[in-house]
Amino acid sequence: MEQLGAAALPLIVGAIVLFGFFRDVDVFDVFLEGAKEGIASSLHILPTLIGLIMAVSMVRASGLLDLLCGLAEPLTRGLGLSPEILPLALLRPISGSGASAYTLSLLERFGPDSPTGQIASVLASSTETTFYAVTVYFGACQCKKLRYTVPAALLGDITAVVLSVLTVNWFGSVS
Repeated sequence: MEQLGAAALPLIVGAIVLFGFFRDVDVFDVFLEGAKEGIASSLHILPTLIGLIMAVSMVRASGLLDLLCGLAEPLTRGLGLSPEILPLALLRPISGSGASAYTLSLLERFGPDSPTGQIASVLASSTETTFYAVTVYFGACQCKKLRYTVPAALLGDITAVVLSVLTVNWFGSVS
């Protein structure tokens, strides 16, 4: 099985080259053209990504995340939500790598089978890095009017948080 996985990419590339050969397409020139477009797209969205990374770094280093979590802790406790989940819920729409590192720390601290570990796992896998996705996709098409995109995406993230907690609590009580 492992050999099949290792051979998959060369087989796919070979099939593409054969398909191009039979269709009389200069595959290498088409590849170079696509690579040039990819580099141009990357250079176009790079300033926006740098701005996003800088903003994430500032939020984490300034203590704003801790402040927001501290302010919302009474609400989370009232809803029966572990206060340790809140930083993950706030970090996930902004930073995928930061959220992954925080999820790992929750799993190490509480264990993967604990309610906190289960909620963190479901939450991390059911939400999107909203601001990263908006930055990349809207930056690539040079669209500056976000209108309803960010509010709708954040509503989706909030829904994922609520459903993650409800799902884990419901399945936890069933088993």
